[in-house]
Amino acid sequence: MASAAGPASEHERRSASDATGVVVLGACAAWSLITAAAHGGRPEGVLLAVLAVAAGYASGRICGELLPVAAPCAGALAGLGLAVASPHTTQGPQVISPLGQTGATAALLALSAGSACCAAWAARPPGLRLVFRLLAAGIAVTAAVLGSTSGFAACLAVLLCSLAADRMQHRGLGLGGLALTAVLVTGGTWAVAENVLPDGLTTSLEGQLTQHRVLLWQDALDMAGREPGLGVGPGRFSELSPTVTQSLLPDGKPHSAPFQQAAEQGVVGVALLAAVFCWVLYALWRSPRPTPVVLTAGAALTALAAIAAVGNALSFTSVTAGAGLLAGLATARPMLEEAPQNAMEPGGRARKDPLSP
Repeated sequence: MASAAGPASEHERRSASDATGVVVLGACAAWSLITAAAHGGRPEGVLLAVLAVAAGYASGRICGELLPVAAPCAGALAGLGLAVASPHTTQGPQVISPLGQTGATAALLALSAGSACCAAWAARPPGLRLVFRLLAAGIAVTAAVLGSTSGFAACLAVLLCSLAADRMQHRGLGLGGLALTAVLVTGGTWAVAENVLPDGLTTSLEGQLTQHRVLLWQDALDMAGREPGLGVGPGRFSELSPTVTQSLLPDGKPHSAPFQQAAEQGVVGVALLAAVFCWVLYALWRSPRPTPVVLTAGAALTALAAIAAVGNALSFTSVTAGAGLLAGLATARPMLEEAPQNAMEPGGRARKDPLSP
């Protein structure tokens, strides 16, 4: 009876996380339609992003079950190829927070490094595990060669977090730390936009972020202040932003996912964006995969959240689909049972991860 109850309870937990994801993503799509109907906006971008996340997540769950090692390796190589082949990749050094396409490049590289590290933890032979970690290190070097400072920093952070995950006994603490990191980055962007930091620190950060980006954030906050409930409507930031209309090469984006949601979809839009990230962390916490795999994927997705807080990464379908794919790979249940890499009792028996389902 105990053996039967274990799989049944695990199935219930996974079903709960999946149902939560359906509700959250469905709410994002529905709210974009509501705000578009209220102000005549264009919800296609939000709907496409929701569809990309859902499709990537479903694909990751399927591929992760059938090919727990090969699938993340293929994802890492695909993401690396997309980043290198980007027509807008520049060769000069970038600021710490990239604009436009360079933000998508940094995000793809971070997700690729995370996938490579997940493949390393899923592989059993030590030699193969080393090869995948060298692949992750090579992705970080590629980011440096491409001139993506933010991409290099993100890849390096993911690699270090993956190596440290082997010593983390409680995945809940690790995921909580990642959530706190995302909150601090988002809070930092708000502090810069509202000019509440000390003058010296504000000047230093504005020099890295550029004054143009800070002005875009301030325009977004002004819109959110005028329409806190429904926002101005999805896709309408470019129409109402004075900074965009005065820019020589405008792309119509505030270059911050939280600020864009606040401006175009109000407080509810920001809450739904946060709910998507919380759902991903919850699904990872409930994942049957070993803790190092879970925390590695969480680190890569947190790096993406940080990049999206100060850039335009989530406006690219390849990034949103890649995020869903990595989350699906890290929450899939492989057909061959895995044992936690850092939890072996004397005699070779696997010890249960303290907070794993």
